[in-house]
Amino acid sequence: MVVIGGGTGLATVLRGLKHEVGARLYALTGIVTMADDGGSSGRLRRAFGVLPPGDVRSCLVALADDEALMAKLFQYRFASGEGLAGHSFGNLFLTALAGITGDFYQAVLTAESILSVRGRILPSTLTDVRLRAAGRSGRIYEGESAVGRSGEHLDRVVLRPDSPPAFPAAVEAIIDADLILLGPGSLYTSVLPNLLIPGIRRAVAASRARVVLVLNLMTQPGETDAMDGAAHVAALLNHAALSRLDQVLVAAAPPSQRLCAPYAQTGAEPVVADPVALAGLGVQVVEADLLAGGPLIRHDPEKLRRALTRLVPADAVSSPATAAAQPLQADRVR
Repeated sequence: MVVIGGGTGLATVLRGLKHEVGARLYALTGIVTMADDGGSSGRLRRAFGVLPPGDVRSCLVALADDEALMAKLFQYRFASGEGLAGHSFGNLFLTALAGITGDFYQAVLTAESILSVRGRILPSTLTDVRLRAAGRSGRIYEGESAVGRSGEHLDRVVLRPDSPPAFPAAVEAIIDADLILLGPGSLYTSVLPNLLIPGIRRAVAASRARVVLVLNLMTQPGETDAMDGAAHVAALLNHAALSRLDQVLVAAAPPSQRLCAPYAQTGAEPVVADPVALAGLGVQVVEADLLAGGPLIRHDPEKLRRALTRLVPADAVSSPATAAAQPLQADRVR
């Protein structure tokens, strides 16, 4: 199973699915966007020229076999200190390792070993990429943070530089997948940037895997205002020229009005999934109980795990031995 995205959404899915590794899953891979330029990651990018470590760090912790002391250490964020305030220890650790080895992915591998992760995390590219978007007003938004705050319909979203090379291991993981998951997560700034990489997009098209979008529960103010499920799908199909999307996993019941009230004050509203509109885009709707309990509207990792494992095709490869017999096609999609 391969999950493509970034931010807290990707970490949530991985946190639930890791318990299937060694049982119903023999391989779990998270493919992470490298377009993040905000917060601690953005500061480290600007200061050291390193690829953004924040989403990678969160996903590594989510996959940790035991989210105890070491995982908490990686998530520890400095509250004060000149130059340190706002940085997490894990971000600094990955930045230091990348500087020592000269290889960002080697830093990720080292962190995977320290945290004893179930699964693996792969950057979608090792190129220093930046997100760029043009709004319907004609305004240009430079960088992931600016795109996420655009507050208008986006007519075009691209990466700079154009056509960055995909990380080969990410391409191979997609080609060999039985199920490819997109999201949940910020549509334009977490999910879409991965698919703007030609090698990633071609790998998704060439894979025999079922491709599933985990639909966001709420719109994101400034990024997906007033966008329903069909608009989310259309954005993926149009901006990324994605050639196929098989299913959309949606919450069977919307959040209660009581839970939605605080979100409404910020402009966020439930993402409505109209089966007829989605069918018109060639996408099947799958409903499941996905909501977490509590005051925040979130996907529940355990409920996601149950719903997603049911979506694995019946004829999926069931062991590393049978996977080895499947010819890799990565060379023709890179």
